[in-house]
Amino acid sequence: MSSGSGTIGSEAPPALLLPGLLCDGAVWAGQLHALGRRVRCLVPEYGELDSLPAMAQAVLAQAPPRFVLVAHSMGGRVALEVVRAAAERVRALALLDTGYQARAPGADGEREARARQVLLDLAASAGMEAMGRVWVRDMVPPARLTDAALLESILAMVARCTPQKFAAQIRALLARPDATGVLTQIRCPTLLACGREDTWSPPARHEAMARLIRPARLAVIENCGHMAPMERPAQVAALLSQWLAEALPGP
Repeated sequence: MSSGSGTIGSEAPPALLLPGLLCDGAVWAGQLHALGRRVRCLVPEYGELDSLPAMAQAVLAQAPPRFVLVAHSMGGRVALEVVRAAAERVRALALLDTGYQARAPGADGEREARARQVLLDLAASAGMEAMGRVWVRDMVPPARLTDAALLESILAMVARCTPQKFAAQIRALLARPDATGVLTQIRCPTLLACGREDTWSPPARHEAMARLIRPARLAVIENCGHMAPMERPAQVAALLSQWLAEALPGP
């Protein structure tokens, strides 16, 4: 587990920042300084684990007794498995650009599996960065595909992921468990957030999640796609900071 560059002491509440598919701690780079004023940020690692429950158990093994969970994309699904396994350890929960349902049965599920296999084959034949240039087209809005700095940071992160880790994460996502029941049992302060232009994990899905969690706060980030923490770092940092101030009252 890597630590963020917080500015407060070890007595601060710990916050686990869970990255998503193909991501590492760089996905949270735009939030670490702001969050570090209130919590001690830690970024768990999944290694080459290939199931979401196994990833959740690895997170719990690396975690302090109680913690805040902030999670993006696949990390949100890992977070829900953490809650399923050890809800009493989670003080507050933030889920960004994520989902909760299992892979669809029948033709829709097979279509997803084939599309993901195309990316796996491309990573094996052409390398991770070449695959990332295809993958990113569905992750950020078309208008941001000309943002060289954003794309370079995303592609550099993808290139740090190995084909073996990528394949393990795809296996985990294809076998993802349904977490509807987990959402209905959440009792800690919860924030749901996503980009308005997130076509992979759209606002409607987060609205459905908000209806299952009582209570939950829902925020939609304008002019933003699936990679919200990297696309709109300042807005996400401000949103999380305000939520933490409400979820963890104190000096």
